Amino acid sequence: MGRDRHTRIILVLLLLTAFTLITLNLRQGSASPAGDLRRLGAGVFGPLERVTAAVVRPISGAWQDVTSLGSKNRTIATLTRENEQLRTELRTSALARARAAQLDALLHLAGLGQYKIVPAQVIAIAPAQGFSWTATIDAGSRDGIAPEMTVLDGQGLVGRVRSVTSSTATVVLAIDPSTKVAIRMGGSLQIGVVQGNGLGPMTLQLLDPRASLVPGDPLVTLGSTGGRPYVAGVPIGTVDRVALTPGTLTREATVTPYVDFTALYLVGVVVQPPRTDPRFALVPPRPTPTPTATPTPTASASPGATPTPTASASLGASSSANPSPRSTGG
Repeated sequence: MGRDRHTRIILVLLLLTAFTLITLNLRQGSASPAGDLRRLGAGVFGPLERVTAAVVRPISGAWQDVTSLGSKNRTIATLTRENEQLRTELRTSALARARAAQLDALLHLAGLGQYKIVPAQVIAIAPAQGFSWTATIDAGSRDGIAPEMTVLDGQGLVGRVRSVTSSTATVVLAIDPSTKVAIRMGGSLQIGVVQGNGLGPMTLQLLDPRASLVPGDPLVTLGSTGGRPYVAGVPIGTVDRVALTPGTLTREATVTPYVDFTALYLVGVVVQPPRTDPRFALVPPRPTPTPTATPTPTASASPGATPTPTASASLGASSSANPSPRSTGG
């Protein structure tokens, strides 16, 4: 009992002392005795606090890095997925644009020539299969395709169908060395035969060895009976170079095809030939060279005189001054 009373007295004294110190500190500010005690405590414990902070800070930072590592990894993974998605969208957009351009060219050529076609995609190329150049397309007999049908794309003749399955077909390309196509040449309207040479230029021989061969003249298919294997009027290429065969009067010419056989993608199989021969209506126009100004020689100047350079007007300028009427196709 006496011990409890003694404890209560000590507790009351401590509370009174604490209250007194607080009151003095509030009234006297930095001049109070409590200020001296605070400064003493700061001098004693300050270095210890700095050492403790220097030790604890790296540990705290490392712990924060560890705890935030998961969120950083998730952010990196999210950014990586978004970047890959953007790359895929760019590739898909470029492919879609190229596919749309080829499809537009194919439909334009087929519509202009009145060919009824079945569009198909090239899914394989076999440049050495059985020593022949062939392609596999993703359309077959269930799509109405049969052997010996003409295959074309938006630029011109691709080849002919050799064999079919229900869902695919094998096409012998026009550049195959075994392929010979009867042609009609623009300008002279001469008839001849074009033969493939792989990725090299095609070879042209005219039936009339004395007929003129002019570089740049276009060639189109002459056409077969019933439109098989080749319908009429499909562009093939242009005459590139003319050569005389040694020992004969026959002249040969190399032909540059319109079709890029290294980039075949969308093609059309002609399932119904046109009612009338389109002739040269499908041949792309020749590129027009850009006229350039040609300076004319000036008269010789007298000694000591400074000549003034002059130039004649270009052909393009004179033609624009006196335009000539252009004929239109019927």
